[in-house]
Amino acid sequence: MSPSRPALRSPRRLSLRRYLLLGLLLPIGVYVLLNSLSLYFDTRDAVQTAYDRTLLASAKSIGELLTVEGYDAQARLQASVPHAALEAFETDLRSRMYYRVSDMNGEWVSGFEALPPWPGKGLPPSPYSALVHFYDDFYRGDPVRVAVLLQPVVSEHGRGMAMVQVAETLGLRQTLVGDIMIASLLRQGALVAMVIVIVIAVVQRATRPVRRISAELQQRPEGELTRISAPDAPRELLPLIDATNQLMGRLQNLLDHQKRFVRDTSHQLRTPLAVLKVQVQSALRGDVDPQTALLEINATVERATQLANQMLALAKVEQLRQQTDTQALDLAEVVREVALDLSPLVAERNLDFELQDQPMTVLAHAWMLRELVRNLLHNAIRHSPAGGRLQITLQVEDDQAVLTVSDQGPGISSTQRERLFQPFWTGDVPGSSGLGLTICQEIVRALGGRIALINRQDPEMGDRAGGLDACVRLPLAPAASPRGESDQGKITP
Repeated sequence: MSPSRPALRSPRRLSLRRYLLLGLLLPIGVYVLLNSLSLYFDTRDAVQTAYDRTLLASAKSIGELLTVEGYDAQARLQASVPHAALEAFETDLRSRMYYRVSDMNGEWVSGFEALPPWPGKGLPPSPYSALVHFYDDFYRGDPVRVAVLLQPVVSEHGRGMAMVQVAETLGLRQTLVGDIMIASLLRQGALVAMVIVIVIAVVQRATRPVRRISAELQQRPEGELTRISAPDAPRELLPLIDATNQLMGRLQNLLDHQKRFVRDTSHQLRTPLAVLKVQVQSALRGDVDPQTALLEINATVERATQLANQMLALAKVEQLRQQTDTQALDLAEVVREVALDLSPLVAERNLDFELQDQPMTVLAHAWMLRELVRNLLHNAIRHSPAGGRLQITLQVEDDQAVLTVSDQGPGISSTQRERLFQPFWTGDVPGSSGLGLTICQEIVRALGGRIALINRQDPEMGDRAGGLDACVRLPLAPAASPRGESDQGKITP
């Protein structure tokens, strides 16, 4: 395993499992926290309301035991409230209840005189039918809840108003709220624990294919680019796996091409170099005339140079195949440029050259198009007889750009057709490297097109071929269409 692989892991990045766990459990934890706070306040208010009703009932019970002598301002309150009157409202020893009865002037009448009187001057509106108000205070250093009740007192000998205060310590209320919250938190804790277990199990199960694929890739030896097999992968991972497999396929093709290029280069260049060495040794020994030796060495160097250039061109095709920065190019313009470059060869063989073209746009690399046209035209010039006819035709058929290079050569046999596009197969052509048509085929494949070599029949020659048509079909660029009528002309170098 390569020592550089662990460096690919970044400690700052969360794993998919941690990301899912945090994404699921963190909102649940926040919700439980907020829900617990809301439950605490709701429980406290509910307990407060329930025990406030007890205080109100206690105050009413004490008010019913009051008597009065005199009327209104001369009324004198009298109270005979036994302590047992409050025992019915004391549920256990955790709470204590105190009361205080006073007149409307605040004068103490009965009960615990040290209990602080109502500090206000009037009672605010109350949801209860009685004139009562509840508030928090302290008595003997303990927090208490106090209910103050304005109680009308009527008897046979008078009429007046009494203020009845009943206070209760908060121990029982706090204990009840705590018990309810503990029970609720225990249930919510059990629910959260169950959710955590389920989430962890689901996340573990969902990420198992990812961990398996990761472990499989880490255990692979260097250079292994076989496809990833993940039949149990979830649907969301399939596009990533397919894209990875496609990338591995392209890398494998590139590596295979490089290996093949190195192998073919070492094999093909060995022969001309060996011939060149023999020729140099023969010239040094004086076996041949120096002028003849130089001519032979020059021919060998030219063949080696042509072979090296074509092998580099074949490697460049594979390199450009991996790139996507294609351009919209006018194929007719490229054909005219290449024909002009090769016009000296056409003039040397005195060929009747004709070009029929029209503007058409294809997506390609400029070098690819020029190399394709150059190889096709160069082959046609080489196989055309002196004084023969050579024609290039450009036309659009079925949304495709069709390039046809026609010569008057001998054509190809069925045996040649089977091996024509194989690398380094030269057939019966002396001085050929056997890579020209291979380069053409690889370029056409890279551009998504097709290439075919078709014997052209001439009625005057019977069954013999009257020439060869090299036909290339390339897809037109999107929204590309022929501009104008066919621009036919005859170019004479």
